[in-house]
Amino acid sequence: MSEREIEIRREDPRTPDVTKLIRDLDEMFHHLYPAESNHLVDIETLASPNIHFFVARRNGEALGCGALWHRDAAYGEIKRIYVRPEARGLKLSKLIMAKLEENAREHGLRAMKLETGTLQPEALGLFAKWGFTRCGPYADYPTDDPYSVFMEKPVA
Repeated sequence: MSEREIEIRREDPRTPDVTKLIRDLDEMFHHLYPAESNHLVDIETLASPNIHFFVARRNGEALGCGALWHRDAAYGEIKRIYVRPEARGLKLSKLIMAKLEENAREHGLRAMKLETGTLQPEALGLFAKWGFTRCGPYADYPTDDPYSVFMEKPVA
């Protein structure tokens, strides 16, 4: 598979096959973390104009997704990075991250931030390789959630 076979574009998260991706991700989080540690945004919120939601497709099939929530003029928050298990190893998460960073740069954001969980070593590794470093809680996240890891990266 080449990167040319993969198309990543902004889409409506309410599309049925995309909704399935999001529900699969929700299910994974519900198995990993207690309810009070799941800081998920719902599908309707993901469809908001200030959230730019992207889908990775191969031959029309939705294989992964990710969003950049334009929180304010200073930063965007990465949400809902997910790749279907059978598509892992295709480097889709890196392609999605590149698209989100491109979007942040195009909109003049100075930084990207994210919250992820302590029980997701693959995600923590991806974000560290992408240049994210740990930071303190931001926005309306709880400051004492033992499962949360907060990270940020300047956008050059």
